[in-house]
Amino acid sequence: EVPLVESGGGSVQAGGSLRLSCAASGFAFDSYAIGWFRTDDEKGREGVACISSIGDSTFYSDSVKGRFTISRDNAKNTVYLQMNSLKPEDTAVYYCAADFEAVSDGTWSEYWMYDLWGQGTQVTVSS
Repeated sequence: EVPLVESGGGSVQAGGSLRLSCAASGFAFDSYAIGWFRTDDEKGREGVACISSIGDSTFYSDSVKGRFTISRDNAKNTVYLQMNSLKPEDTAVYYCAADFEAVSDGTWSEYWMYDLWGQGTQVTVSS
């Protein structure tokens, strides 16, 4: 069983919006912080956003702050990433990941801290 499954990726024009979902199963979802990462050939892996286990703290990379919003519904075991004002440089494969440890502003983007990963969903933004 895959613990995290991403969905909602696709192709969109610059300025458009997408909402990614990360559905969890098989573990205590409400005990884990959830992060979104993205990878592309040029920039490698980048932490995009993170939300604490109970949703009281959120963190964003400077590149998406003000455009992306992360949220979670623990009753549905799902985390969302609302992406607005998309740019061509947002094109990447987006992954969600679960971290059992508490996250902070200085640690949330460290990919090695995350215990569980999804398989990714492609987002393509055309100019």
